[in-house]
Amino acid sequence: MINKQRILLMEDEEHLLEAIKLNLEMEGFFVRAVTDGKKALKVFKEEKFNLIILDVMVPEIDGFQVAETIRLENSEVPIMFLTAKNTSEDRITGLKKGADDYLTKPFNLEELILRVNNLIKRSMKGDDLKELNSYKIGDKTIYFNSYELKNEDGTITPLTKKETMLLKLLIERKNEAVSREQILETVWNYDVYPSTRTIDNFILTFRKYFEPDQKNPIYFHSIRGVGYKFTDAN
Repeated sequence: MINKQRILLMEDEEHLLEAIKLNLEMEGFFVRAVTDGKKALKVFKEEKFNLIILDVMVPEIDGFQVAETIRLENSEVPIMFLTAKNTSEDRITGLKKGADDYLTKPFNLEELILRVNNLIKRSMKGDDLKELNSYKIGDKTIYFNSYELKNEDGTITPLTKKETMLLKLLIERKNEAVSREQILETVWNYDVYPSTRTIDNFILTFRKYFEPDQKNPIYFHSIRGVGYKFTDAN
């Protein structure tokens, strides 16, 4: 018997709670549903989960506080916010509290299922990704520890720290769209707030390094309204 991936779901709207729970269970997940922050923390301490889904505005303890408390005990389990709080400030607060994803209401259930699957897959292969020291794209090899790009002829192109961090993030999330907020959290760590144009310029640089035809990229893509994506057959 295959062990089901376990999800802790916190949502205080009963109809929505039941709808999400039913759809996740139909996908084969085990779902523990609670309606307030106090219950969520109690259940989290008693059981093991592969993903936490939190509404923000709930009774007792809000979702941001729940996420912060969970992160003090567990830095690995993926956390997704599911909330009507949809300003950029809310999203940044959520990511600062340790969330891996942030989906605003109203949302499409199919999109929720896709994001849940992506988060759980990523958490299962997370240990391997931490050991990613080098990666080959075409005939060039990136060395993440030394911030270098080795060309086919043996010459070395130095990379900046930000270039290396963004490359690693996109490669670790291969074939997935990575949002600007996730790049902001991982690469810039909120020290500065780069414009979309700044990140676009990094992508243009990567195309210059790796793409055989910069006008028709096969590796580095800008996804309008979503973010950026790295694709590779490796």
